[in-house]
Amino acid sequence: MMGALQDTITKPVAAKVTAPGSARLMSLDVFRGATIASMMLVNNPGSWDSIYRQLDHAEWNGWTFTDLIFPFFLWIVGVAIPLSTQKRLDGGASRTNLWLHVVRRAAIIFGLGLFLAFFSFLINGSYGRLGGFGPWFNEICGTIRIPGVLQRIAVCYLIASTIYLTTKLRGQIAWLIGLLAAYWVLMKCVPVPGHGAGVLTPEGNFSAYVDGNVLGRHTWHGAPWDPEGVISTIPAIATCLFGILTGQLLLIKRSVEQKTTWVFVSGILLILAGAVMNIWLPINKNLWTSSYSVFMAGMAMNVFAVFYWLVDVKGCQKWAKPFAIYGMNAITVFMLAGVLGRISIEKKVTDAAGKVVTLKGYLFETCFNAPLSHLGFGPKICSLSWALVYVFGLYLVAYIMCRRKWFVKF
Repeated sequence: MMGALQDTITKPVAAKVTAPGSARLMSLDVFRGATIASMMLVNNPGSWDSIYRQLDHAEWNGWTFTDLIFPFFLWIVGVAIPLSTQKRLDGGASRTNLWLHVVRRAAIIFGLGLFLAFFSFLINGSYGRLGGFGPWFNEICGTIRIPGVLQRIAVCYLIASTIYLTTKLRGQIAWLIGLLAAYWVLMKCVPVPGHGAGVLTPEGNFSAYVDGNVLGRHTWHGAPWDPEGVISTIPAIATCLFGILTGQLLLIKRSVEQKTTWVFVSGILLILAGAVMNIWLPINKNLWTSSYSVFMAGMAMNVFAVFYWLVDVKGCQKWAKPFAIYGMNAITVFMLAGVLGRISIEKKVTDAAGKVVTLKGYLFETCFNAPLSHLGFGPKICSLSWALVYVFGLYLVAYIMCRRKWFVKF
């Protein structure tokens, strides 16, 4: 398998995706769509006080269903890099054009992430409360969150693409192992003032120490560390590289049965490796530990192998079309959800009791919690119902865009 992959890297233009009836991997769109739909589900409960355990992140070490979502998305970004690069090469793109595309795309994604952070300041009434543009602008400059989901995707995409465009297979593997090993050493061996080396508590780990000193108040809710922080982006890049390796595997001239088997078996091996690594470096999403990166890459490969086999190999596509529709405009759906979510929280209304509440709180209580509770449903079901309707509403937007062939690409 290594030799076959190496041939693909050295002769990229000759390789083609073996996918029944389509040059585009519908299974990747389906996987992307299922991932973004899951992200919308877990990010938008009716009440954060009433959610099922698997629809929330692990408190610290360990993982839940929710902890699968972000690494899955980064892995998918990685898979798409060699596939889209191959398509551009086949279309006659130069290396300069490839580089310009990568830099432009990374800059746009990063900028969209910053826009979501800035948008909250536009609608939260802080301009009037702080007494004008000067104090308002200073508040933004002093506290706006710089890291974020889209920002991490942009950085990982840029660096992983750079590695892919400048190295061959062995170099990419070396980078992947080096990033995971370097982060492991930093987290376990570098002493943190007041805590020592190898401390992996929220306050005492090396990643939090760097975030506190580099980002200051520009973190999630001004916390002393950020889940998408500086140092923890290192193993997240490795997650993207795992996807790149998988994408190259899909490009080799082998039967779809062989490729499905290779992806699935590789995923099993990575899951086992991550579980073993967990003994010494716990699986932890907030820290994006090396064990977490390896374990989740394996999980992503296994889930994708199932989608690939069902959708692209066997042609079982009808059930998957809603997810594919979601996946074709994933960033658009994410941005729309982010904007609507912020508006629903920042907009205040007065409820029937004369109490000032958020628009989201009012709608949830009036349209979901009160009537469903009256029917005997528990608070978690009520909260989940809101999230499901939210996901369906976003799907309708994605469906309309798909029907009209509005695909936002950059």
